[in-house]
Amino acid sequence: MAKPRILIVEDEPGIADTLQYALRTDGFEPAWAATGEEALSKFRAQPPALVILDVGLPDLNGFELFKQLHEIADVPALFLTARSDEIDRVVGLELGADDYVPKPFSPRELVARVRTILRRAAKPAVAPHGAPTPIHIDDGRRQIRFYGRLLELSRYEYGLLKTLAARPGHVYTRDALLERVWDDPGESLDRTVDAHVKTLRAKMKAIAPTLDPIRTHRGTGYALAEDLPANLPS
Repeated sequence: MAKPRILIVEDEPGIADTLQYALRTDGFEPAWAATGEEALSKFRAQPPALVILDVGLPDLNGFELFKQLHEIADVPALFLTARSDEIDRVVGLELGADDYVPKPFSPRELVARVRTILRRAAKPAVAPHGAPTPIHIDDGRRQIRFYGRLLELSRYEYGLLKTLAARPGHVYTRDALLERVWDDPGESLDRTVDAHVKTLRAKMKAIAPTLDPIRTHRGTGYALAEDLPANLPS
């Protein structure tokens, strides 16, 4: 079987060498790009299984590079940065990154996180069943349609809506959503869930402005409305 290819985008050769050695030792095929432009070129030539992406690149902001890469292919990504500011972490997660590891880091722990992300990305999901629903999930394409219209979702928005849609009316606590959707819930924050629900709700309301598809249960968490009509209200 072909080894999963991991693209490392990191401008510090010492860190890149350490990552390549750790990944190669653990059965991966690492590739290295020192700049955003080089990363784009290698990504276009052969999309990897996952990208390890440094935020502080010399030629292009890591967040902007992440968006450009996702326009080419929807590949899992792990941000790597020396920054410890919470705002950078939240921005990365809201863009749809799968994890966020601050420097300095343990190479073995980072490789373990890579495996966790890839394992989660490969998991098949059970689509909602039973009564007709306005939400249709295509897990193979990682797409969700709401009243027939495709929602443009980040990775975590997709996971949130898929989780909520599996049990309409069931109230999921923030901790439960972190556990089900995020790869390392212990490193995430309740407010991160709130931020993702807010953007997800706005995207759904853009399609159905008169509906309240995601209900907030104060002090508890969130639930998908059980009373969504089968057809979009006129």
